Amino acid sequence: MTLKIHIDDSAPPYEQVRARISEQARSGALPVGYRLPTVRGLAETLGLAVNTVAKAYRALEADGVIETRGRNGTFVAAAGSAAEREAATAAQSYAERVRRLGLEEKAALAAVRDALRAAFGDE
Repeated sequence: MTLKIHIDDSAPPYEQVRARISEQARSGALPVGYRLPTVRGLAETLGLAVNTVAKAYRALEADGVIETRGRNGTFVAAAGSAAEREAATAAQSYAERVRRLGLEEKAALAAVRDALRAAFGDE
């Protein structure tokens, strides 16, 4: 599986980059977790300005199609709603935090259940 982009004169180049990556991510041609080329690398490959590719990546990130993980790179984001992705990120942060605190899984889960009961009441 590789990223396939061909730039022509049909639309602005940044829009073509954005649309092609979006289409391939949503169709599964680029699987969740697929590492995209760096902005500089893709710009060089396509013969585009770095700012053009950066603009496309920013739009894709705003749409939730890709996610940038700092120096680790840019990846196709998990499918699902933005709320589900945010909850998964929060859960991962919580899991890492309780591990550092030395809590066991049972105590960590009890804390989550208590917090959810408090937030949702007796629904």
